[in-house]
Amino acid sequence: MKLKSIDEFYNEITDFDSAEQISLLPDGIQKEIGHFNVFNIKDLYETFNEKPVMPYDRRAYYKISLIKGKNRAEYADKVINVEKHALLFATPKIPYHYVPQDLQQQSGHFCVFTPEFFTKDKSGIDLETLPIFQPEGFPIFEISEEEAEAIELIFKKIHDEIVSDYTYKYDLIRNYVSELIHFGQKLQPATALYSKHNSAARVASLFAELLERQFPVESPRQRLELRTPKDYADRLSVHVNHLNKVLKENTGKTTTELISRRLIYEAKILLKETDWNISEIAYSLGFEELAHFSNFFKKQTTLTPMSFRDK
Repeated sequence: MKLKSIDEFYNEITDFDSAEQISLLPDGIQKEIGHFNVFNIKDLYETFNEKPVMPYDRRAYYKISLIKGKNRAEYADKVINVEKHALLFATPKIPYHYVPQDLQQQSGHFCVFTPEFFTKDKSGIDLETLPIFQPEGFPIFEISEEEAEAIELIFKKIHDEIVSDYTYKYDLIRNYVSELIHFGQKLQPATALYSKHNSAARVASLFAELLERQFPVESPRQRLELRTPKDYADRLSVHVNHLNKVLKENTGKTTTELISRRLIYEAKILLKETDWNISEIAYSLGFEELAHFSNFFKKQTTLTPMSFRDK
């Protein structure tokens, strides 16, 4: 799964309308190294008919959100239910899935920024070392009405500043973003929000989604990013033994068996439906050597790749 870029973020919001994208870009940002922007959630949905559903993806940018409304965030093996207000921190390190439960009651604010915008020499903060952005950290906090009001004031300052003509406005905005980060880090993890029941089913579901996202293979130059059980476990931020255990419990098959079954399915399609040579197919499916692919295919099907193609 490749990281979703900031350009893809704008494409999704505006349905690839370049004029609308330009209207969203803040003044003076082209003079900066990196990117920053801030949005009012309700206005964004109403103006651009944005569907407030975020697919399970990694993004090449950071995002801090003040969420108002009933929502559910699915994060690795955790299900986080939000009843009223929450502060969410998203990092390029961790994919997650976010599903509003009441589309008519969604409001709040969020800002997006690239790592280049918030480098240590500009902000005094090293994002890579902050606990709140670590894979094992808590990415979302349920907050009170008073805390939500305090965070909204910070976002209001950011909204006001980004449209100002102040020469050093992005330096000031970095300070406001730092304030949001520290606000989050001072909060105690709302562990009661994390559903423990059925967490194994969530891991199995997210694994299946990650596996399927790699397909179809559309070019002999395309190469699978995830090939081994450890690749998937690392992406889901769980131990490989835990991943194997929950998949076995939920599907009756091991991680290796599930990966192999999907690889064989794709290999059969490529052998029958394309004119790629077998070396190209082997490469696209992540095999370093043609012999490894041939042995794998024969073990799974009792046929060599060439025999299957000619059958």
